[in-house]
Amino acid sequence: MGTLGYYSTIARLAPAGLAKGMARRVQGVARQALYRRRERLDEPGLLEAFGAATSEELAERALTSRPGKAWCEVGQRASVLEALAALPGASERALERARAALRGEFDVFGTRVCFGEGRPVDWSRDPVSGYRYPVVPVEQLRLAQPGVDPKFPWVLGRLDCLVALGQGYWVARDEKARRGFARAFVMRTLDFLQANPVGQGVHWTCAMEVALRAANLAQALVMFSDAPEARRPEFLVPVLESLSEHTAWVEAHLEDQGAVPNNHLVSNYVGLLVAGVLFPELPDAPRQVARAVAGLRTQMEAQVHPEGTSFEGSIPYHRLSVELFTLALLVAHGRGVDLGSRYTARLHRMYEASHAWSSERGLAPQVGDNDSGRVFPFQERDPREQGYLAPLGAALFGDENLAEGTFPDEAAWLLGLSGLECFRELPRARPASSVSFPEGGFHVLRGADAVVTVSAGAQGQHGVGGHSHNDKLSFELHLHGRPVIVDPGTGTYTRDPLVRNAFRSTAAHNTLELDGVEQAPLDPNRLFALPEAARARVQVFQPGAELDRLTVRHDGYRTLSSPVGVERTFVLDKRERALGVTDALVGVGLHDVKGRIHLPDRAARMKAPTPEELARALRVPEAPKGFETLGVELGPAEAPEALVLFAVGLEPRLEPARYSPGYGLVVPSQVVVFRGRVSPPVCLRWVVVFK
Repeated sequence: MGTLGYYSTIARLAPAGLAKGMARRVQGVARQALYRRRERLDEPGLLEAFGAATSEELAERALTSRPGKAWCEVGQRASVLEALAALPGASERALERARAALRGEFDVFGTRVCFGEGRPVDWSRDPVSGYRYPVVPVEQLRLAQPGVDPKFPWVLGRLDCLVALGQGYWVARDEKARRGFARAFVMRTLDFLQANPVGQGVHWTCAMEVALRAANLAQALVMFSDAPEARRPEFLVPVLESLSEHTAWVEAHLEDQGAVPNNHLVSNYVGLLVAGVLFPELPDAPRQVARAVAGLRTQMEAQVHPEGTSFEGSIPYHRLSVELFTLALLVAHGRGVDLGSRYTARLHRMYEASHAWSSERGLAPQVGDNDSGRVFPFQERDPREQGYLAPLGAALFGDENLAEGTFPDEAAWLLGLSGLECFRELPRARPASSVSFPEGGFHVLRGADAVVTVSAGAQGQHGVGGHSHNDKLSFELHLHGRPVIVDPGTGTYTRDPLVRNAFRSTAAHNTLELDGVEQAPLDPNRLFALPEAARARVQVFQPGAELDRLTVRHDGYRTLSSPVGVERTFVLDKRERALGVTDALVGVGLHDVKGRIHLPDRAARMKAPTPEELARALRVPEAPKGFETLGVELGPAEAPEALVLFAVGLEPRLEPARYSPGYGLVVPSQVVVFRGRVSPPVCLRWVVVFK
């Protein structure tokens, strides 16, 4: 699809959004013109803003006797420490994060880099390719380059390492260690500011990154507000000036100019809100906070469906959105800023949605893009993990339906002792049940120690599909909390467009491919667009005590010269502990059909079923009358997890594949492939028998 075709599609899908986007671009040009003419905040202006006569008095005005109860206020430290002390290993985890930050050690999407304690960080280097972005005005910077990924240096530039140092400063009991963390905070902050002047280099190319950096810098500064090292004028003056520059840059470069603004704009508002609420004396803070509050209220309605699912069309991006909206809520509430009851109610439903699809081990399925993005810099988490959100939501909203698992470190930091006490007083939640989210396009079948999550809905971002994949009627199967049949993930974005599109393709998902054609065309020049074409939807959703039935369909192959409609029925048989799958093709002509079942590793083998397994498979409703002699056994040979049996004629085979459990991570795996040459109408049937 060329540029004209792309914009024609967007105009058809979201004509109002396209018109609004053009208007916002005009407004953006005006904002940037005003920004270029503004007077930068200098030391006299800073002193005047804070009502300080001297730079020495500035620390008293800016950092002492701070009102409010935002989580990062020194007045909340005792409560946080008491909550951490009640969680096994929580204080030690915080100290280890702080010590890693002290060493200049970073986990960059699975690549470990270490610069050494007290040494400068190479902020602009992509550690995988070795390429170093030049520190030149962003207008002159060429961001997209073959083999290079700006997300890798951006991870460093978000400065969540400063919050990690703050964790150490709060938790450490030894005064010498605390002073060491404070000195490292000062050194690391000044190192970044000196190496990355405003508007120059890779760290100023994306307003989302600037905003999240401002939020982390502001929160960390408040955490260190009683540290003598942070109160020195030679440090505090440039840092407060930089905070002002960060928020001014974000306000001038708001990412609201696309046809459909997304999580980037939410991040912009979160950065403006956090920095402005924590340091309201900054000259532009009142206006920026008001803009952020209005913007967050609007985007909560625009980007979160009433059922609680994110409009991004991606379950991993749902986690990012939950953290963004939660951080804004908690910092705003701690300073008496109200985001409104509608905002709070919809955020509550976001937690409920995450709980619905998370397995017993807390892992969520990878439906849509997964860039491993997070906002809470308190504990390392698996890129697929969302289980910590339910207990956080339980304590945040006093919701017993979310009160399962253990109280997470994030909740201890954000809610302190009162959050822990609230969580402990709640009755334990009943197990999550099967649920359908038609607006988000995610449908969850649960029972018999299984969680089956199916993708069948409109493309995300109101049809633009920026983080959507060709995954309609695909699914993930988790058994006993472990992913057994998986979505292969994302791999990368701009570093390798071929890899990006391979992971977005129909072939990379557990669905049918007809005649080698994609469900929806993939434009190789538009890595963040996948406009609506398949029109996936739910036909039947019938949860029950013994059987769950879900029938979904899509029209992605109605455009073939001999059109075909594809309908898939899932039957989760909780009595037999099995999943039956039937693919019904309705249409005309002769077609090559290829189905795939992607696995997370190489632990699979061909194997004949036992008589007991065969009998169970045959008893699943709508199972075929006979199966191929050999099925595919999934999981380690010494502890297999499932056996997949195929109807006669669908002879399976195992082929090499790739699995990306998080952004930038790709490991060898296997895929089960079955194929046939069929003339619709026809049904293809197979059964997964759980061990």
